[in-house]
Amino acid sequence: MMRPGLTVALVMLMGSGAAEAQVQVRLGEPGRATYSELHEALREGTPAADSVLSILHSKAPARLWRRMRAAVNGTGDWNSGLLALTRLATLRSRAYADSAARLQRRLERGDSPPFPANPGLKAEDLQPSLQAIVLERRRAVQGDAAVLADILARIPTKRYDHGDAWVLGRLGAGAADSVAARFRSADSEEFRVRYLTLLSYFNDPQLIPLLSRVYVAPDSFGIPKRYAIRASDGLLWIGTPASLQALLDAREEARRRQVFADSSLARGGYDFLANDSSTVISRTGKWLTQWLQDLQ
Repeated sequence: MMRPGLTVALVMLMGSGAAEAQVQVRLGEPGRATYSELHEALREGTPAADSVLSILHSKAPARLWRRMRAAVNGTGDWNSGLLALTRLATLRSRAYADSAARLQRRLERGDSPPFPANPGLKAEDLQPSLQAIVLERRRAVQGDAAVLADILARIPTKRYDHGDAWVLGRLGAGAADSVAARFRSADSEEFRVRYLTLLSYFNDPQLIPLLSRVYVAPDSFGIPKRYAIRASDGLLWIGTPASLQALLDAREEARRRQVFADSSLARGGYDFLANDSSTVISRTGKWLTQWLQDLQ
């Protein structure tokens, strides 16, 4: 499962439906809440969590690549395949970055179907994860500044995908500051939403004040209210007690100001704030208040 409402934002973000590749998952990290786009209410100590940890702790690139191969051939679990590619990116293996680049080039040729053993699978379902693997290896060789410059240069022409966004959120070299500055200075609603969405991939606590302000007063940043959910995503992905408290406080302030009172923002019979609150359980397995107690 991906972020609720993410598909629409990703269409704006990347111009494609690449929402199924390269995932944000965090489990068992001290001082931060669990987070998963793939699982419903993932909780430590469960069989699902054990399986996730096994993949996230793997140091065997060949085994991870085989998981992907099984997934694209229809003989393995797709979520496990995506998680394996996410882990493979972090290992920065030279050999498997080369393999990912070769597979990228084949998919770019447009063979149809791209995966004959699994004809329902599209090239764009896999391409962002392959891009992340290639870019993480490039980070190891060229450094964060070079990768940052490459990604930032492609954003104005919309030539980037979910894998680029995932890697961008991991970069140092002032990446968070650079994206925040572009968010503030963007001269169109579309690019303000794009840069806000990109900010939601960073786990830098320095972004907490900005994201909190966007959530409480999206109009003042030129952001349509429905996309304030990206600020909530960012605070939840940061996942520290400070960011979770900031999200709780921002919700209360937004409720007091009736920022999201418009019925057009409701979904499934629930208002904007109720839906936003429910996503916490879906992605983290607990309410914000419970996480704040557990992380003390």
